[in-house]
Amino acid sequence: MPTPSSRLLAVARGEAAPDLVVRGASVFSSFTKEWLQHDVAVADGVIAGFAPGPADERTRVVEAEGRRLVPGFVDAHVHIESSKLLPPEFARTIVPRGTTTVVVDPHEIAGVLGAEGVAWMLDACDGLPLGVHAMLPSTVPASDLESPRGPLTADALRELLRHPRMRGIGEMMNAPGVAHGDPHALAVLALVADAARVDGHAPGVTGAALDAYLAAGPSTDHEATTLEEALEKRRKGSWVLLREATNARNLADLLPLVLRHGPEHLAFCTDDREPGTLLQEGHLDGMCAAAVAGGVAPEDALLLASLHGARCHALDRVGAIAPGWAADLLLLDDLTTFRPSLVIRGGAVVARDGVPVDDDGAWPAAPPAGTPAGTPAWVRGTVHLAPVDRDSFALPAPADDDARVRVIRAIPDQLLTREEHVVPAVEDGLVVADPGRDLAKIAVLERHHATGRVGVGLVTGFGLRSGAFAGTVSHDAHNVIAVGVDDGDLLVCVERLRELGGGLVVADGGVVVGEMPLPVAGLFSDLPAAAVHAQQQDLDAALVDRGVTLPSPFMALSFLGLSVIPDLKITDRGLVDAAALRPVPFAVG
Repeated sequence: MPTPSSRLLAVARGEAAPDLVVRGASVFSSFTKEWLQHDVAVADGVIAGFAPGPADERTRVVEAEGRRLVPGFVDAHVHIESSKLLPPEFARTIVPRGTTTVVVDPHEIAGVLGAEGVAWMLDACDGLPLGVHAMLPSTVPASDLESPRGPLTADALRELLRHPRMRGIGEMMNAPGVAHGDPHALAVLALVADAARVDGHAPGVTGAALDAYLAAGPSTDHEATTLEEALEKRRKGSWVLLREATNARNLADLLPLVLRHGPEHLAFCTDDREPGTLLQEGHLDGMCAAAVAGGVAPEDALLLASLHGARCHALDRVGAIAPGWAADLLLLDDLTTFRPSLVIRGGAVVARDGVPVDDDGAWPAAPPAGTPAGTPAWVRGTVHLAPVDRDSFALPAPADDDARVRVIRAIPDQLLTREEHVVPAVEDGLVVADPGRDLAKIAVLERHHATGRVGVGLVTGFGLRSGAFAGTVSHDAHNVIAVGVDDGDLLVCVERLRELGGGLVVADGGVVVGEMPLPVAGLFSDLPAAAVHAQQQDLDAALVDRGVTLPSPFMALSFLGLSVIPDLKITDRGLVDAAALRPVPFAVG
């Protein structure tokens, strides 16, 4: 905590005029879950107290007129990169919805641009009316079966830990390696003192394996998908982060954890959200609304969306309305929608009625749409593919005509997949897509060093009947990932991504029918959120026209290359048993 100024203390004593006063609000106490009737005085960006002295000509007065005054929301785990928005546009999208603090894990940018990319993205958050705290990207690559631009060694992480935004170690994704004392995992865990936070990532890990994982140091987990799994993790001392992402919708299944056992040791997080989700469903405001609609008390929802997200990461004096705490405040008209009519960040009014405002000069100037947005040249042009042709997607058939092969089953609204076994369609000794049975080809192409590595397999669950789609957003190594029922269209998609320098593409009949350029690291657009959302809608509509029924198909596609979330995944090195973290052959048996 910084040393308080003499002026702050004078305002707290009621002897000096505050910078800002909120009058007539019903103020939420995060510590007793009461609604209190008093004014709130702010000085130097900090809450001074509840008995303000006389205002002077410099004091801004906000008349609350009985509205609810609550702390700014805190997202306990989010990847800015998944929004496809550069940090200033990300802030302009979520701050008006009430989120004033985020805890980010920048391992997506780390997979593409290394430690230098992480530092660039965090520096791009400077000057924003959004508190951005970062967790060290601990597992790049997520496993030895993935191919990012390069590994982040313990030495590189040690240097990155010096960045002023770093607060601890990010999600330890190699759960088996952590539990078994992998030397690299232990070296990463040794980087911070015992009191520092370590984020977990242990999907489906229970029993003795969970005991070993938690004993190694992780203190949070956002990957629980069932009530039983989440309850076991909470019982064993882990903070359970209730996640509601674009295609990992776990909130409804985990709400009984709040209803039966209270909100303690729980917090909200959004993890990965596309612009459409942010614009249409909101951010933590939408999670509060959904939780209350599911029977959670509004006061508990507010704790999950504010104080608890700060506490689980030991953020000092953030997430509550109390003397000496950050003056991050929301005025709510109701406790059903949780949409703020006014957002105050650090004592400055930064949004009103869902729109950013710059009354106090808190927002940096937004660059014109479609410009490089101040991004340096080295964060662009990151797609380095070897030459590709139709044969790059060839998939040799098993020798036995009746042999079965492994197929990835994509599951709606989940990051988990299933492994299924089928007899494939074969032509001229090669496995081909079979849209009549919802069997498409899936391919991952290494794009950082032009090695020419391509992993090819089959996927089901999308419903694709014609064409192909592909992108450079592919967690966590962010190689090119593509799904298609025609090899020619797969090739068209990949070549267009090469030309764009990254993005999302749909092709059919040998031509591109939709695209979203992502020129910054192959992850970010340089357009406003509404424009990115419009492009995403066009792409999704093009896929619906071609039979796709899976919600948020590009987001779903992006996680099929993540080798650490069960069951079956694919990387540029081939099919992966993600539970055992080992490669598996295409043919069964």
